Amino acid sequence: MIKKLFPILGVTFIDILGFSMLIPMLPYFVTHFGMSAFVVGILFATFSFCQLVSAPLWGNVSDRIGRKMVLVISQIGATIGWAMLGVAPNIAVALGLPVMGVVFFARIVEGVSGGNISITQAYVADLVEPKDRSRAFGLIMAMFAAGMVFGPFFGGVLFARFGFAVPFLAAAVLQFLTLLLTIVMLPESRTKEEDAQSVGLADILAAFRRPRLARILWQKLAISLGLYGWFGVFALFLQRQLGYGLTETDYLFSAFAVFNVAMNGFLVGRVSARLGDRTMSNVGLVSLVGSFAGVAFVHTLPILLVTMLLFSVGMALTNTGITALISNAASDREQGTVLGASSSLDSLSGIVAPPVSTGLLATYGPRLAGVESLAFAAIALAMGIVSARGEQGASQLKEALE
Repeated sequence: MIKKLFPILGVTFIDILGFSMLIPMLPYFVTHFGMSAFVVGILFATFSFCQLVSAPLWGNVSDRIGRKMVLVISQIGATIGWAMLGVAPNIAVALGLPVMGVVFFARIVEGVSGGNISITQAYVADLVEPKDRSRAFGLIMAMFAAGMVFGPFFGGVLFARFGFAVPFLAAAVLQFLTLLLTIVMLPESRTKEEDAQSVGLADILAAFRRPRLARILWQKLAISLGLYGWFGVFALFLQRQLGYGLTETDYLFSAFAVFNVAMNGFLVGRVSARLGDRTMSNVGLVSLVGSFAGVAFVHTLPILLVTMLLFSVGMALTNTGITALISNAASDREQGTVLGASSSLDSLSGIVAPPVSTGLLATYGPRLAGVESLAFAAIALAMGIVSARGEQGASQLKEALE
């Protein structure tokens, strides 16, 4: 299986290497121009709104014309968007615009151009059998984590030496390399379907009317609201609570990613095979609840590391388990559409959650920065427990009838 996935694993690693140089830096970049923490949340929300609209549509396009072309479109948009961030002050001066206007436009370009995470997941689903999808998705997440090991580190080094522009431009160069590798190395995973119909909003919403799939998607939304709330506020939390600057934050992201590589590459597949995707995701949610509950007690590095370890375990087990459950609930012909709809829930969460969590931090201080994430993780855990009991009962009934 690894041999079959090798090209997409390599492309994913380089993609995330550049992405992870950018994301930890954005909050500091925005506040560098005198903007508030709330504006940071709005910037994350703007990008997520664009992906909310575009990801399911691009997912359906990939079901009809193939995954590779959609990945290429997404990578072109990311290259342009990241390069614009690198020269945002220059563009602003040349056009007489506010720097933040250019920054927001750059994120809109990247958001509208596609949702390469969901397309990558659909690509992987095309290549492996349903029983192997948890392990395959775990390997993809391991590449995400591996990129996160080096990206923040290199971003921190480049920032310390050259300032903001060079790390953003370096990320754009890496994204352009990803584009070239996709064109040259990545085979198409499915044939073009000439008779397939385009998708509309009604078709996407129809996924929520299918009982089995809808339960998982609603739980996915609760999980995403918790995760994206924390993603949006994490760097600012470190700054306010522990006095960390960009360099310390980047190094911490890299250390966190090392553990994520081990979790996704070596543990997720084994846990899924032993416990099943549903139980694995519930175990992960218990870990997430523990992590977010500990945020209020973070005053020193050791306590922070404990909460981050719990978060890493929880995110790896939960995300992979839920993604596998969603993928296995969809037919082979609709993987792109359904996983795109799933990705749109991440985007919706990225719109709603970061302004809430950054607003809590700005208003009440860092101790309450994780409250929103804790609430939604607890809701998702309750939903997972109920679903597990229902699935167990259905399985026992089926066995009795047989």
